[in-house]
Amino acid sequence: MITPVSNSTSSGATGGGLFRTAGGKNLFVTFALVTTLFLLWGFCNGMIDILNKHFQNTLHINKFQSGFVQFANYIAYFLMAIPAGMIARKFGYKGGIIVGLVLIAAGAFWFIPATSIGTYWAFLTGLFILAAGMTCLETIANPYTTVLGATEHGATRINIAQSFNGIGWILGPIVGGHFVFGGGGEGAGAAAGTAASATNAVAATAGAVANATNAVVTATTSAAAATAANAGLYKPYLGVGIVVAVLIVVFALAYVPDLHAEEEVKAEAEGKGKKPLWQRWHFTFGVAAQFLYVAAQTGIFSFFINYVVENDHTVSEQKASYWLGAIGFVLFLAGRVCGSAVISQFKPQRVLTTYAILCLGLTAMAMGGGQLGLIGIFGTFFFMSIMFPTIFALGIRGLGEHTKLASSLIVMSIVGGAIAPPLMGYIADHSSMRVGFAVPLVCFVFIALYGMIWQKLENKDREA
Repeated sequence: MITPVSNSTSSGATGGGLFRTAGGKNLFVTFALVTTLFLLWGFCNGMIDILNKHFQNTLHINKFQSGFVQFANYIAYFLMAIPAGMIARKFGYKGGIIVGLVLIAAGAFWFIPATSIGTYWAFLTGLFILAAGMTCLETIANPYTTVLGATEHGATRINIAQSFNGIGWILGPIVGGHFVFGGGGEGAGAAAGTAASATNAVAATAGAVANATNAVVTATTSAAAATAANAGLYKPYLGVGIVVAVLIVVFALAYVPDLHAEEEVKAEAEGKGKKPLWQRWHFTFGVAAQFLYVAAQTGIFSFFINYVVENDHTVSEQKASYWLGAIGFVLFLAGRVCGSAVISQFKPQRVLTTYAILCLGLTAMAMGGGQLGLIGIFGTFFFMSIMFPTIFALGIRGLGEHTKLASSLIVMSIVGGAIAPPLMGYIADHSSMRVGFAVPLVCFVFIALYGMIWQKLENKDREA
């Protein structure tokens, strides 16, 4: 299934290297600096995935309603992706990164007054601003890694950078699980406040956007009690804000060139960049594949704890949250590292196809339950890990002047993460959590097909 890369492709046809341009400039330091951004948003996103089960317990909501936790986060990606691309086009990669960091810092520091205000909309505002900032970073940092060296190694570089995103995913649920599912102390109070505020904020957003009246949760906590419960909640956000403030200064002073991939320059010179973006079929199908991949990933991550505790009643929720970080996301990171090596030796579209087929089988195992089911769900963490960066790199390849807009649209497709959890939760409420995993199974089918036909689509787009 996986075909080795031909010598003409892997030998550095453009005269560059993994971090070296055809002109001989080494961009490793710039790449390393940009990679810190992947770690940052991985940690922020990893914190979200342990909240579904906690919300179900503390607010007595069903799985469908708790699925709107992800809706609140991913809707910002949908709304902010195009503006983020416009920012990148106007201010370049460096300017766009700084704008994204400023938004994250603003969202993080907002949690200080939000804790005092004690209203649910105050917390919603902070969460939305944070997600908007992360959207800017993802829109800009992902394509930027693909141009920091020879073109043919773009998929390898983005997979390496995404490996650090995996480290953030590991730390997020471990830290979050300690505060959310740990007993007593200030952390538990903060977690309860987080659950109450975030869930009501999500419900309000869902009601406004999707008219999902079933997702509306009535607040039972007074403003004073909510403020007391959220005492100390601002502390982790304050830490994030301080770190991001430092990064803003570092990026402002650092050398971050506004590069273009050599194949993009050639495409523009040949006039290929004038072809409408929506007629680039390897891109349009890539947007759909990315939508479904993020849907599958978010669904698996979000309901992992539900799956584990239903599959084995002897496992506590806190233990399941640690398994999510210490086993699931470690496998996710290992998959990214190994996948980077595999993609450097084989055609990325073939690797994507093979891994998607493996995930398809593993998800079917998870639906069967038992010990094999647990092995299956852990296996998906490893093999789906390369999909986001690989689909991203394949989708934007050879788009010339359309690259930044295309990056915006692919990031916008992350809204798939807002759709899958409520759907999986609805199925689980009416059947079982195992049956709910039919949603990611269907997603992996399309991803496998995209990998199979990508080369034909790309050839057709180049010939037109």
